[in-house]
Amino acid sequence: MSKKSDMGLIGLAVMGQNLALNINDHGFALSVYNRTAARTDDFLLGEAKDTAITAHYSLEALVSSLESPRRVMLMIQSGKPVDLTIDALLPLLDEGDIIIDGGNSHYPDTIRRTQALKEKGIAYLGAGISGGEEGARFGPSIMPGGNPDAWPHVKHIFQAIAAEVDGEPCCQWIGEGGAGHYVKMVHNGIEYGDMQLIAEAYQFMHLGLGLSHAEMKETFAEWNEGELNSYLIEITADIMGVADKMNNSEDPLLEKILDTAGQKGTGKWTAISALEQGMPLTLISEAVFARFLSSLKDSRVEASKIYPHEVPAFQGDRKLALEQLRDALYAAKIMSYSQGFMLMQSASEHYEWNLDYGNIALTWRGGCIIRSRFLNDIKKAYETNPQLENLLLDQFFIDAVQKSMNGWRQTVQTAVGMGIPVPAFTSALSFFDAYRSEKSSANLIQAQRDYFGAHTYERIDQPRGTFFHTDWIKEK
Repeated sequence: MSKKSDMGLIGLAVMGQNLALNINDHGFALSVYNRTAARTDDFLLGEAKDTAITAHYSLEALVSSLESPRRVMLMIQSGKPVDLTIDALLPLLDEGDIIIDGGNSHYPDTIRRTQALKEKGIAYLGAGISGGEEGARFGPSIMPGGNPDAWPHVKHIFQAIAAEVDGEPCCQWIGEGGAGHYVKMVHNGIEYGDMQLIAEAYQFMHLGLGLSHAEMKETFAEWNEGELNSYLIEITADIMGVADKMNNSEDPLLEKILDTAGQKGTGKWTAISALEQGMPLTLISEAVFARFLSSLKDSRVEASKIYPHEVPAFQGDRKLALEQLRDALYAAKIMSYSQGFMLMQSASEHYEWNLDYGNIALTWRGGCIIRSRFLNDIKKAYETNPQLENLLLDQFFIDAVQKSMNGWRQTVQTAVGMGIPVPAFTSALSFFDAYRSEKSSANLIQAQRDYFGAHTYERIDQPRGTFFHTDWIKEK
């Protein structure tokens, strides 16, 4: 009898194929299945040729090929396809078997599935996976959550195939229920914020400072050697150097790309969750809205004719302006991560997940799209103080923001004065200014609410929790 497989994988799109090859590379026996048999054949005759991966053409055959407890991983489209596949698997599985969803599922679905399958004796995991095609192939960041009973049975596989930084795998247990997919969702929200900030920096460089693509490539590459070191800065430098080969031109390919940004929903989910949790994810939400606005291409073209604007030539010191822009990008990036961790802290309390924020930072240090140097500093911040209320209250980030403040503010002022849109930079700065304000303008909002709706208010000279109402019409 041939040896049974350590794991089964359903779904052989690009991510599934690359993850399968990664699992095989690390010595685990893997069985694969795809709903379309032709894709399975192509995979086995192509990328998986001469590997130990075995193909199966029915769910029954796949499940029968697995060692007990059976571990079945789904790499398929989120939503209804996941539920349909689970329903098809259930009659074939035994108590104690494990189903793992490695797709971008919405965390409420993972909460529901974890509980429903637990009642049937099946352990369910929702594992967020980041890193794109390359990460899946050579080492992604993996964020597993769900039924903790399943974790010991997959830990050795996941930590073997994950990216590694300083000898530690970028895969740590996140928490119960939908915790894994929630943290992946927030990861993607931070990704939206980072990408929008970099895009605004590019537009400021190109339109405002008049930098060529070669100069921007050099600038981003230089930034990647310092405190802004990250995957997204690295690939941005690469993008600046690619020519339009389709037209046999030396012109930059970037300028031939239609300026309407796509999305798959995770950034929107993050913004919605922030509204539900009452958390001010202003920068990340603004990044989502910026993508919405970018999609209004025809309307924007029409508006540009009605409100024509030519960006004035920059008259200052370009070198100084670039230094200020670097500081602005660094400070705003800190705001993005601070907001993301604020949201996770709120959700952890709400869902009783007991998230380990240092572990999350560790998981994000390699393999994932938002991997960056200062995740080490986030990890240290939560190791020093696991009860840290906000990253902005940690000494490392206090020093970093204070050092970057003047450049950040000057960049926003310059961009606004030139008519260059920087919604993420300005949103981040407004968030920071509001967060550090001992007194806000909300007292007027409370007075207005009490005036028109008798919603009451609290007084600063009376104990919190004591409410008052004024007949404002009578008193005016």
